Amino acid sequence: MKLRHLLTSTMVMGLFFMVACKSKPKDSDIMNTVSTAVHANPGVTAEVKDGVVTLSGTVNSAEEKASAENAAKAVKDVKSVVNNIMVAPPPPPAPAAPVVTAGDSLKLAVAAIVKDFPGVKVEENDGVLTVTGEAKADRWKTLKMALDALHPKKVDAKGLKIK
Repeated sequence: MKLRHLLTSTMVMGLFFMVACKSKPKDSDIMNTVSTAVHANPGVTAEVKDGVVTLSGTVNSAEEKASAENAAKAVKDVKSVVNNIMVAPPPPPAPAAPVVTAGDSLKLAVAAIVKDFPGVKVEENDGVLTVTGEAKADRWKTLKMALDALHPKKVDAKGLKIK
């Protein structure tokens, strides 16, 4: 009977050693395979501990995030995947260029001309230039030629006093 117990004990211990010696997948091997699987998603990194993969990094869309997770889950010997990947917000839209109307460009051009004529004021309204203030006759001729060169609809100088 002792022999029987001894034989049974020996077989149980042998079975135990066979099970215990069965090689577990190494985290480094899993890591290499996972890294290869998620390389299609730049910016994604992976860490493996006890067969659990932790993904991190930043991607441009939720689809890229899901793709990386699915690729990691498909790797043999991966127990689970923790997906800490962040989805980057879309870039803000480019600011719209200011709309410059013909009146705005005419106003800017008039302002550039009138600055050299103290005592004279010119207002633009729908392409019509209204001149007010005081100017000498020779200065008025120079101003009138400069304003006409802008091709307004009309130059109205009724409010201008010529000295």
